Amino acid sequence: MTDSQRALVVGVDYGTLSGRAVVVRVHDGAELGTGVHEYPHAVMDRQLTTGPAWEAGTPVSLAPDWALQVPQDYVDVLKVAVPAAIAQAQADHGIDVADIIGIGTDFTACTMVPTTADGTPLCELDGLGDRPHAYVKLWRHHAAQGQADRINELAHSRGESWISRYGGLISSEWEFAKGLEILEEDREVYDRMDHWVEAADWIVWQLSGDYVRNACTAGYKGIYQDGQYPSEEFLSALNPDFGSFVSDKVEHTIGQLGAAAGRLSAEAAGWTGLPEGIAVAVGNVDAHVTAPAANAVEPGQMTAIMGTSTCHVMNGEELHSVPGMCGVVEGGIVDGLWGYEAGQSGVGDIFGWFVKSAVPPAYVEAAAAAGRSVHEHLTELARPQQIGEHGLIALDWHSGNRSVLVDHELSGVVVGQTLATTPEDTYRALLEATAFGTRTIVEAFQGSGVPVTELVVAGGLLKNTLLMQIYADVTRLPLSTIASDQGPALGSAIHAAVAAGAYPDVRAAAQVMGKRTVAAYLPIEENAVRYDALFAEYTALHDYFGRGANEVMHRLKDIRRAAKSAPASAAQTGSAHDGAEQTSSKTAGADA
Repeated sequence: MTDSQRALVVGVDYGTLSGRAVVVRVHDGAELGTGVHEYPHAVMDRQLTTGPAWEAGTPVSLAPDWALQVPQDYVDVLKVAVPAAIAQAQADHGIDVADIIGIGTDFTACTMVPTTADGTPLCELDGLGDRPHAYVKLWRHHAAQGQADRINELAHSRGESWISRYGGLISSEWEFAKGLEILEEDREVYDRMDHWVEAADWIVWQLSGDYVRNACTAGYKGIYQDGQYPSEEFLSALNPDFGSFVSDKVEHTIGQLGAAAGRLSAEAAGWTGLPEGIAVAVGNVDAHVTAPAANAVEPGQMTAIMGTSTCHVMNGEELHSVPGMCGVVEGGIVDGLWGYEAGQSGVGDIFGWFVKSAVPPAYVEAAAAAGRSVHEHLTELARPQQIGEHGLIALDWHSGNRSVLVDHELSGVVVGQTLATTPEDTYRALLEATAFGTRTIVEAFQGSGVPVTELVVAGGLLKNTLLMQIYADVTRLPLSTIASDQGPALGSAIHAAVAAGAYPDVRAAAQVMGKRTVAAYLPIEENAVRYDALFAEYTALHDYFGRGANEVMHRLKDIRRAAKSAPASAAQTGSAHDGAEQTSSKTAGADA
């Protein structure tokens, strides 16, 4: 075997709840070993589960729509998942660690880390461990919606040219809205922050000792277009103290995708067991690296990475403005093409919420008796249903709407429930709702001059064959599936191979190392016709609640926030005796 045939790379995918590493052979993309590490702190969305107050038994509570993480959990992935992947590759394939020539990483985005000048996260500094704004703001942190609204209003009123590159709307998930939120809610944290860093770049900084800002997140999440950020004049109009945000906190060297950000440091080599000095690829986003992993980087191929949320990415030969897209960036996925992004804020999260919150114990017991998960059980119960048999339509906005409305104040709806509605009815309606959401995005692209000819699915949800057929039927597109269980990690490995010089560019590497099953599902015309009728009802609800006809969802969010911040009422702080009387009264009423 030649040196080139022995060459290996490592890809590390940082997801919402865990990090995954894979060892990949460069000359054919074979995956030889994997390792996974779940974040001990998971997602902190109700309270801080770390810091002095937590250790003292008085944890800091978080307001609605917050989502934070602990950066040390990311470093631990390098210490646990990477060695585990190497160990498996050695045991199963006898690999030599010395043959590993590069490492690449990807991250959920927009996930932001406030740091000092040397990259230390602010939450690790004395005195800031109980300050929520000092922690990582995960992509699904939506508490900066007010700041995002102001950015959008000002951009349109001033006629800023860059706003059209984002479909007319900047998301509360992105860098500038979250940064403005820190300034306006915790000035001390803002002033102590030297760098406002995408986690995708922070982890590369930890690996190589070099801070390089990747072109992908800079363009899609950091409003970096045509070599420029929003002007100081614009930022000062948002808040006079925000004018220097770019120059003080954001601006930095931009690294191109597939390039080497640096070399693996001795410290990181000790964490991972990898050879010191190997290439460390410029950081990237989980969705964007997955398109090469599926060898789906040509115009017309829309890759949907379906997990807790769904991100839709695709390439086009021309620049167009697509309403509600998350962004379009030249070279944002591969060189030479315009990379487009859209997405749905909740998909797998919605199914998970339903299983945890709305499934009776009898269903859980039946699933266990059948030896399958509750998700699998509900899917099999729903599979025989005729399309429309459940009489339901749902809106997939339980985590807000990313595309095409870009409004995280929106919320979920299920219409048509009766006393005869079963859990499997609602579960199938939620599956269908997410497919309708994807069709809405596809039609927005098609109507804007960006043709979609193939839907390529990656992520854990592709294992649900009912869901995949629903997507093919609803979108009326041939649906291909990635031929890897570790799509983002494989994509990061592809970028590592390019960074190490094994391939001239990402497109060339994708043709060899990427893999997909073409047209694994085809639309069934009879089903598609029935779904057309349901999609019309979905669209009517979508526009009624999402385009201003009825602002009830926004009003309910305001009421919720006010209630959460209000002091406890007398009824809520009644004595134990009062509570006992109330319980007895409720019990009597139930008996009656």
